[in-house]
Amino acid sequence: MKFEGKSKRIRDRLRLSLPVRVRGYESADVEWVEMTRLLDVTPFGARFSIARTTERGRLLYLIMPMPRQLRCYDHVEDQYRIWSLVRHTQVLASHASGDMPRFEVGVAFIGKRLPLSAEQDPTKLYDVAAQTETGLWNLREQLDRAVAEQKQAYVERPETRYRIPVEVTVEVFDKSGKVSASEKTVTENISHHGASVFTTLGVEPGSFVRLISAQYQISVLAEVRGRSRGAGGINRLHLRFVGQAWPLEGIE
Repeated sequence: MKFEGKSKRIRDRLRLSLPVRVRGYESADVEWVEMTRLLDVTPFGARFSIARTTERGRLLYLIMPMPRQLRCYDHVEDQYRIWSLVRHTQVLASHASGDMPRFEVGVAFIGKRLPLSAEQDPTKLYDVAAQTETGLWNLREQLDRAVAEQKQAYVERPETRYRIPVEVTVEVFDKSGKVSASEKTVTENISHHGASVFTTLGVEPGSFVRLISAQYQISVLAEVRGRSRGAGGINRLHLRFVGQAWPLEGIE
């Protein structure tokens, strides 16, 4: 399906509350599936809410009864099956203690098949590169810091990390989004958008945890971007915060 000039009319988001099956990955071995409904849609993207944590750059697989006039392919199939790239997420209303919140997610459609690199590791992060003539998006892989260090490539850290011990509680979620384990620990370093914390928990990269601080009166979700072992054999989780920043008043 080709949209000449990509007119404003065809690109306007249509408010359609269609059921959609969303599949994502917390790690290479942990897959989740959730049924929800679209908030709005175009031929090139959609918006919906889910209970699972995700982040900008993740790939999600969608199955939905998309109106045929909005499809770029599979016009005779009952269900439209398409891979999509998370472009933004927003934490919705307050949630009960111990439960995950809901997230509003906006995605760009990328096509029927995964990039080859994502077939090997579905938790890789991507950016949009350019639109094809059909309006779907091509991708480029984001260079992960841990991979960059292995390749001795330089990736500029976007902000200063402060090497201070902040007392925190780390909560781990099970497949249903409930807290399955927790641990009191301290940070090795911290910034507005990420931290490294000492841990004994067996949490794998690509998973999500919650970090709670009584000192800063904050509870923030975080993606585990890496796991390492330092001096003395102590494990660390390298976290990137999702949906909000950590307040550093009095430190900066």
